[in-house]
Amino acid sequence: MARPSRSQINITLLAICGLLGVFAGVGGYTFWYANGASYLSDDPRTCVNCHIMNDHYDGWQKASHHAVAVCNDCHIPHDSFVGKWYVKGSNGFHHSKAFTFQDFHQPIRIKPGNAAVLEANCIRCHGALVDMITAFGGLGLDENDLYGCVRCHRSVGHGPTR
Repeated sequence: MARPSRSQINITLLAICGLLGVFAGVGGYTFWYANGASYLSDDPRTCVNCHIMNDHYDGWQKASHHAVAVCNDCHIPHDSFVGKWYVKGSNGFHHSKAFTFQDFHQPIRIKPGNAAVLEANCIRCHGALVDMITAFGGLGLDENDLYGCVRCHRSVGHGPTR
């Protein structure tokens, strides 16, 4: 088997560098166009980068938790650095895919994993208040119930939008 010539290696390296450049350029432009840096913060206005979140943002501004909690306080885990960034990254990927391909349920619905994060954060903040309720194994909900605390307290996070 013959060794590739220096010119063949140079052409291959040039092609690889070109592809990496295109990938970096498209990725960088997409990150800029989608306000990607804003997702690294806790600013609630980030959520309205996607128009489908406008009603949720408006509802949060009228809700009782508006003065004490932002989106990430409820929707992102607080137990570890890795957990926080895993959920942020996973949600970012799934949201980007859903909005790009327009394959999301309307109205949007919380997924089971995100509902578990939300429930854990309710209990994290209100543990002393709900201690007697959760002391014997949780809220008595079955695994198909995604709503937990917000089943009865739905307006605390996203209040009325009208």
